[in-house]
Amino acid sequence: MWNSAIFLHYLRSPYLIEGAGVTLGLSVAAMVLGLACGLVAALMRLSPSRAASGTARFYIWVMRGTPVLVQLIVIYTGLPQLGLRLGVITSAVIGLGVNEGAYLAEIFRAGIIAVPKGQSEAAQALGLSRFQRLRLVVLPQALRIVIPPIGNSFNGMMKTSSLASVISMDELLRRTEMLIQVQFRVLELFAVASVYYLALTTLWGFVQRWIEQRLARADRPLSSSADSSSGGPDGQGVLLSHDAV
Repeated sequence: MWNSAIFLHYLRSPYLIEGAGVTLGLSVAAMVLGLACGLVAALMRLSPSRAASGTARFYIWVMRGTPVLVQLIVIYTGLPQLGLRLGVITSAVIGLGVNEGAYLAEIFRAGIIAVPKGQSEAAQALGLSRFQRLRLVVLPQALRIVIPPIGNSFNGMMKTSSLASVISMDELLRRTEMLIQVQFRVLELFAVASVYYLALTTLWGFVQRWIEQRLARADRPLSSSADSSSGGPDGQGVLLSHDAV
C-alpha cells in the first residue's frame, strides 16, 4: 500500500537531494562536452575537406546509431581491456557528452546553414578572414537559431543522465535504487525521484524561456535598423553592421 508518510519523509531526504545535485552537475558537465563535440563535428561536416567531413559523418552515424547505455558500458568496462581505465565520473561525462555531441552537431549545422550567405559575403568584402567571418558573423547569428533546440537537449540530458546509474554513478536514480534495496518501498521512493527530476526540468524550463526572451529582445534593434537601411520591412538590406566586425 502507498504510504504518504514515507513519501514525505524521503522527499526531504538530504541523501536524495544531494543525488539530485550530482545529477545536475553531471548533466551540465556532459552538456558542455557535448556542445564542444557538436560544434567541432558540425564545422567538420561543413568543411570542403572530404576527410574532415567523412570523419564527422562517421562519428555522428555511430553515436546516433547505437544506444547510449551500450556506449557507457563500453567506455567503463570495455576500455580497461584495451589498457585504458577511466573512473565512474569520467566515463559518465564522456559517454553522455560524446553521445549528445552527435545530436548537437546536426543542430549546429542546421543553424549555420540557416544564416544567409550574404552575411558571410559581406564580411568577406570587408576583408575578414574565414575564421573571423565564422566567429564574428556566422556563429553569433546561428546561436540565436539553435538556442531553443539546445535548451530542449539539456532538458533531455537531465533525464538521460539516469542511465549512468548502470555504471555505478552515484546520482539520483542510483541513490534511489540503493534506498529501495534497504527500505523495500519501491513506489514511494521512485515517486520521490520523479518529483526531483520534474523539479530540475521545470526550473530549467524557466531558465530557457528567460534566455529566449533575452535573445528576442536583442534581435529587435537589429531588425529595426535593417528595415530602415533597406527602405522598409520588405527590403533586402544586409544585417551585417560595422559594430559586428
